Amino acid sequence: MFKIDPKFIQDLLNVTTPAQLHFYLQKAIELEHSTIPPYLTAMLSLKPTTNREISQLIHGIVMEEMLHMTISANILIAIGGHPRINTPGFIPKYPGPLPMSIGNDLIVGIEAFSLELARDTFMAIEEPTDPIPIHELRRLYAAGQAGPQFHTIGEFYDSIKLKLDELRDQLQFGQLEQQVLGYFPPKVLFPITDVDSAQAAIDVIITQGEGTHSMPYQDPNAPEKLQDLAHYYKFESIVHQRGITPCPEGDGYCFGGKPIPFNPEGVWPMPPTPKPEDYPENSQERTLIERFAYSYSSLLNSLHRAFNGEPGQMDAAIGLMFDLKVLSASLMNPSMLLGNESGQTNKPPIGLAFVYRNVQNGMGYD
Repeated sequence: MFKIDPKFIQDLLNVTTPAQLHFYLQKAIELEHSTIPPYLTAMLSLKPTTNREISQLIHGIVMEEMLHMTISANILIAIGGHPRINTPGFIPKYPGPLPMSIGNDLIVGIEAFSLELARDTFMAIEEPTDPIPIHELRRLYAAGQAGPQFHTIGEFYDSIKLKLDELRDQLQFGQLEQQVLGYFPPKVLFPITDVDSAQAAIDVIITQGEGTHSMPYQDPNAPEKLQDLAHYYKFESIVHQRGITPCPEGDGYCFGGKPIPFNPEGVWPMPPTPKPEDYPENSQERTLIERFAYSYSSLLNSLHRAFNGEPGQMDAAIGLMFDLKVLSASLMNPSMLLGNESGQTNKPPIGLAFVYRNVQNGMGYD
């Protein structure tokens, strides 16, 4: 599971002022963002004509991570804080631990999709405190391990909820005009105006990532045909290559849904965690991967402005997200490189570089 140092949680529980709580909400923003580059890369490494079911599932998860990042930022804004997004330290060092994780225990890189990546890394990031066992149709799926020694993402957010309640009389909510709203359904992205709305927003993050204590779904009250699996169980269904449904016998949940086929040939074989410095200066590869890095940094800059008094900058951020998707096609597909127009693939994929470039003054690539 995603292991958060118990001391970190204890320090959070010892918070006594709203100003101290700002630090942990900033960490929540960093945490939500940190999962987006690895998830997005895995999705974009899938060739367009294959593995469509897997691509759609991961796309949904990426969008909800963006929602979670927005929710965390809105809560920080509402209690007088200022999200910091366009700084070098905001981006994790890939490969490496994610924010608040321990040393070398869970190392996350920027890699092409594989079932092993989904199982060993993505499921580990999203794992609840007590995962609901999902059964094979005729046999029990492997039982869980011993109780966790560290804390999960859900427990981290539960601790924030507790602190919000304890500091209720000290918190002054406001800055409604600075919150980023309207880019997701109002059921999941709504104004943060008091402790209750902040806690309700955190519940959205928890249930979308981990489900409930008794069901693998994000919203157990939704009609059956509209029920959506939480992130952990989406990745688990990808690994088992079959959807999760209630067991026919009426006892628990099984891998009894539609097949989710995986074709290993439908993945671009990009190198793990590529960096611009891996390629010669003035080469086509270096130009493209630097262009991606500048666009990504420009995206962070637009998000920073959106969360610091210019919510309309979210429109520019959405445009930059589209630019990144377009750029990724050239970086992943060797046939789109110069010299490979005939469909030859003598050049390997370049891959995506999520590294910081200073674009805070509006300067990007030429």
